[in-house]
Amino acid sequence: MAAFVLGVLSSILATMILVFVGWMRSSHPRWWLVAIFARLTGTGVHRVYRRQASAEKDLAQELTRARWVRVLTGRGNTLTRDVFTPLWSCSTGRVESVQVLLPDPDAVPGEWLTLRASELEPIDPGFTTELLRNQIRANTSYLASVAANSREVELRRFDLPHLYRVIATDRAAYITFYDRRKHGRHSPCLYVRAPGVLYEAALHFFSTTWAGSQAIPTEQSSDAGAQNN
Repeated sequence: MAAFVLGVLSSILATMILVFVGWMRSSHPRWWLVAIFARLTGTGVHRVYRRQASAEKDLAQELTRARWVRVLTGRGNTLTRDVFTPLWSCSTGRVESVQVLLPDPDAVPGEWLTLRASELEPIDPGFTTELLRNQIRANTSYLASVAANSREVELRRFDLPHLYRVIATDRAAYITFYDRRKHGRHSPCLYVRAPGVLYEAALHFFSTTWAGSQAIPTEQSSDAGAQNN
């Protein structure tokens, strides 16, 4: 009997260990620990995504709850995909304001676009400065058409280094730190909540860039389709 009881207890213990290990390997407990650290430090970080692409499902849900949205991005390919479609069609029923900042593909001398293209060329030989410019133009044309049919959407150009992507709402922000040798979708992304140091920093970065940006005419049509990244 004793051997039987020990065998049962050993099996239960082994099962508990396997469950615990599996739980620790999943993303949710890591997010829970990160959230505790965020509260203690005031940083506001609640989730860490190794790849920006992994955040799209959560980002889509965040956008459906937003009152306002602020976007500063490198090329804007994500803005033409399903994640943002409900926002452009106003089917969320909540959003009151959307401000979008895209790089200026016609900036002179345009060294920032050239620098970003040169960073990615070693891992993507087909990625040239002209290709980058054309993708930005296509995405800008698409969003200009969206803005022309929506009073809530504003679109502007900026001319700065490609270092971050910021998508902020009244509740939280997704901050991507562009890797010098990776496309944005493969770069790490932070999910930070308000209030918090990083959330406020993201909003300040956006508002400062917006203040120095140039308006984009919304009368232009989007005949060219945006290339997906």
